[in-house]
Formats: sequence, structure tokens, C-alpha cells
Amino acid sequence: MAATTQTRRVRAFKRWMKSQGIECSDALQLCDCPLQGLSVRALCYLSEGDVVATIPKLACLTIRTTGARDLIESASFDGSLGLSVAIMYERSLGQSSPWAPYLQLLPYQECLPLVWTPEEVDSLLCGTELHKAVKEDQALICEDWKENILPLLELDSFQLDASFFSVQDYFAARTLIASRSFEIDDFHGSGMVPLADLFNHKTGAEDVHFTAVSSHSDSDSEADNGQMNGHTNADDDEYELEPTPPVSPMDNAELGITLSGRKSLVECPSDWGNDPAALEMIMIKDVKVGSEVYNTYGSVGNAALLHRYGFTEPDNPYDIVNIDLALVLQWSLSLFSSRCSRARVSLWRKLDYSGCVSQNSEYFEVSFDGEPQIELLTLLYIMLLPEDAYYELDFAVSTARNSEDLKGGICMFLFGGTSEMSSDMLMNKSVGNALLSLADIREGLYGSKSLEDDIEALKRCCCIRDKKLYHSLTLQICERRILEKLRTYVADTAHLRISRRASTRKKLKRT
Repeated sequence: MAATTQTRRVRAFKRWMKSQGIECSDALQLCDCPLQGLSVRALCYLSEGDVVATIPKLACLTIRTTGARDLIESASFDGSLGLSVAIMYERSLGQSSPWAPYLQLLPYQECLPLVWTPEEVDSLLCGTELHKAVKEDQALICEDWKENILPLLELDSFQLDASFFSVQDYFAARTLIASRSFEIDDFHGSGMVPLADLFNHKTGAEDVHFTAVSSHSDSDSEADNGQMNGHTNADDDEYELEPTPPVSPMDNAELGITLSGRKSLVECPSDWGNDPAALEMIMIKDVKVGSEVYNTYGSVGNAALLHRYGFTEPDNPYDIVNIDLALVLQWSLSLFSSRCSRARVSLWRKLDYSGCVSQNSEYFEVSFDGEPQIELLTLLYIMLLPEDAYYELDFAVSTARNSEDLKGGICMFLFGGTSEMSSDMLMNKSVGNALLSLADIREGLYGSKSLEDDIEALKRCCCIRDKKLYHSLTLQICERRILEKLRTYVADTAHLRISRRASTRKKLKRT
């Protein structure tokens, strides 16, 4: 797409913002690069506390403001399902939609794994945290469309244009919601917030804060009396925007939007007077001239970033790797019978331990630094107990008076002299070897290519031209590096254990 066309749509969007009461500071430059897309930069020095944008809630596309509100309410839709209908409906109106200039600024869909082909999911995500989750998501959303969207097309009372409500359109809308929607308030629910969703992301940074100017008007009358005005003409003397030149990471200011789970917009106290309900964007850090202004999605690892937003970040400190309980049981079968493994897992559960649970899967996390979840260490320790120690522990558990003192008592039983469990206490040689075996099994899920092969492949990738391959490789490399750190963690604890023994022997000799 030519640069002139790119800048034309930004100028149309700026005129539209003005017509809808969205106030965007002249200090912000909306940049539109044909290759890198939209970004926001500071045209002058921005100080902490500066209000750089005000966005009326009625300018947001929600299930309350859309022209499809009656349809959505009659179908009892809410959440992502209702907002998807709102997006598809407004798109079906074309230039007649009150949000036309805004919708034209957005891509048809975001490049999330949700809309990758089955072949791409299998080849690019195999072994990663996302492989199973994406396949399940695709099946669920396809079923969701059949059960909820398809019947809408048969309703004579609404006369929907079926060409805008296909399963592909539904998937596309869901990607926009996953990557761009904000939770506005209890009345509007989540919605598309023009301007707020144009800021690029930096993990863990927060320099821009959204607040609500007033929450008193969160009522049905707000939407009933304030359906959005259509596009109005405005002066065409907007300054011409140039495509964004490439910049080094040091040129960028790490800015962000307050997050709580998904992107969230925080309500301010209701005693702000009778101003129309609106959202403010306030700087919470100083920003230099020319720096990019970022939002943040919070402390999110690469698997979640790619899943929800379609990108990854190298050396993301919030990355984790999961080791499924099923994989632990698979490993245990090389040492024990299935019956023995199940019995020891049962004892572990009696001690009130469990892994993390998501989408009917139980798993254990390995942190960015390679440290395994203590629940995994506890399970491995119990599974590897000598048979006589296992039966003694099982008997102690079955005869315990109450569950409150169970864990502390068991810790005293196993280690003596302490009632608090720690990773160091659990990391004996057998547990360390088990972790190494689990790391090898987990890494085997990535296929026959080595970590070095993946790193070389990433070097040959272009993050713009080969977006899917680039980010899937980044995810895979980050996960495999964590598995390497897990192996280092085992080696370090083994070295520490040997050093302690040597120190103990020296003390005994002195006495």
C-alpha cells in the first residue's frame, strides 16, 4: 500500500476523532509506516501528569453503542461474543457506520495463531506452550460461530448481510478483540477504544495511565441518547505524516497502559462532577522528543503475548515453560508400574499439593531463571522415595489428626528439625536426575532440530515479512533456553550439595 494512501487514512481518522469529541494532544504524532504499521511518537517533550488524550465512552465501539445493540440484546449476547457481532455489523455498514474511519484504520484481522492454518499451527508451534491451546481455541470458536452467529442470519427482523458474518469474519473479529479491546466499565463491558489501541507494546512498562473522567453517566440513557454521530467533514489542513523511520531500541521510551489481566481502563472517583463520561490518557513518566510512546500488556510471557497479541519479545523476563503432569507420569513409567505411579501421585495430593490447571490440563511451571515449581519437586521427591520410606509416609498421612498440620508434620517426618519445605531440601541427586530426564522429554516435543538450528533460522528471518515464523521461532528459542537453565539449576544445586557435604566433613574432622 502506498505511503500516500496510508497517511490519507490517518488524516481521515483524525478528522473522525475530532467529530466524535476525542481529544488527541498535538504532542502525539500518529505515524503510519507501510511495513511496520501504526505507532505513536512524541512531537515534543512530554511530562509526567500531562493529559495527552480524552476519549468519550460513546466514541468506543461496545455492545451498548453499536447499531446492533437490539440484535445483541435479543440474543442475550455479552462479552467477546456480543462485541464480535458489533464489529461484524459495523463493518457490514461500510461508510454508513459511525465508526467507518476507525475500522478502516484497523487490519481485517490480527496475525494471531488463532487464524493460522492447521498446517501452520502444527509446523510452527509444535512443542510450544501454544500448540494444544490454539487447536482447542480454533475448534471452540468454530463451534461458537455455528451455534450463535449462524442462526442470526436466519432472522428476518434484522436482515443481516451474510457476507460479513462468515466464520472467517467471526475469527477476524475475535482476533481484534483479543489484541485490542479494553474493559471499559460494568455498563459497557469490554469494547474497542479508538486511539488507545494504536500504541505499540513494551512488556512490564507503565508510563501512560487511563482513567475515567466521570462514571455517573454509566446508564442506559447514556447509550440511548448518545448514539454516535456519523462521519462529518472537517478541515483538510492536517499535517502530512511521513512513514516512521527505523529507530534503535534506545530511541524508544518504555511507556505503557495500566493492565489488570487484559488491557483495562481504570475508573476514577465519581465525585469529579457532571462531565460526560470519558477516558483520559495521562503520562506517568517523562518522554523525550521523538521517542515512541508505548502501552503495556503487563507482566506477560511470550506464549501469552503470541497467543493474545500476535508477537513475542526476545529475552522476555516473564517467560515460563510448562511441564505437564502427563509428561511426569510418562517419565515415571520408565521406573515404576502405572499402579505405583498413581499411588504416589495420590499421596502427593493427600498432602494438599496440586499443579496449575488450565483447559483440563495440569502442569508445573519452570521460571525464566530455570527454577522449577516447588510442587513439581515435591511430587518427584515423593515418587522417588524408597519403598519403606514411602509406606511410612503414607501411614503418617492416613493417621494425621487434621490437614492443617499435615504439611508441616510431614516436613518434620521427612527432614527432621524443620516444618517448612524448601527447594534446597527437596533437590537430592535422584530428583535432579529426574528433572534432567523431564527436560530432555520436554525438549523432544520440539522435533529433531536443535536449539542452534532454531537460532540460525531466526537470524535468516525477517520479523515483518516472515512474521509467523519469526515469532514462533522466538517463542521456541526462549522456551528451550529456559530448559537449558533448568539443567544449569540442577547442576548448580548438585555442586552446592557437594560443597555442603565437604564442609560438614571438615567440621567433623576438627571435632
